[in-house]
Amino acid sequence: MSLYTSEYEVKVSFEDLDPMNVVWHGNYMRYMEQARCDMFEKLHYTYMNMKNDGFAYPVAKMKVKYVKPAILGDILIVKSDILTIEPTLNIDYKIFNKQTGNKIFEATTMQIAVDIDSKESFYSAPNQIVDALRKVSYEKN
Repeated sequence: MSLYTSEYEVKVSFEDLDPMNVVWHGNYMRYMEQARCDMFEKLHYTYMNMKNDGFAYPVAKMKVKYVKPAILGDILIVKSDILTIEPTLNIDYKIFNKQTGNKIFEATTMQIAVDIDSKESFYSAPNQIVDALRKVSYEKN
């Protein structure tokens, strides 16, 4: 079950392509990061808010699966789902080709809250992110 779902749209540009004229595999991580930043903005709790509160959420583990290629001009929908926030932030990503509806990529990331100064890991979600999720959940109902 998802705690929060967000969608982000990306248009494949020329600079995203590899010599085979498909999206270079590393760009999918960039799309995921853009979608994650957008998701946190929609939660009204950005990476800058996290930094100001003294913590970061670096990616500790990532699992990816490439399903179909994307090409120049494709419009991609990146669907991000926050699955858990404790003891780690786990996000599921699915990327779809908007024109065809086909799923072209899927991934999961595991992120750990880290105190910026001490570099120590938290194994419970910082209150600020819990409050942000609680607030959007309340607004939906």
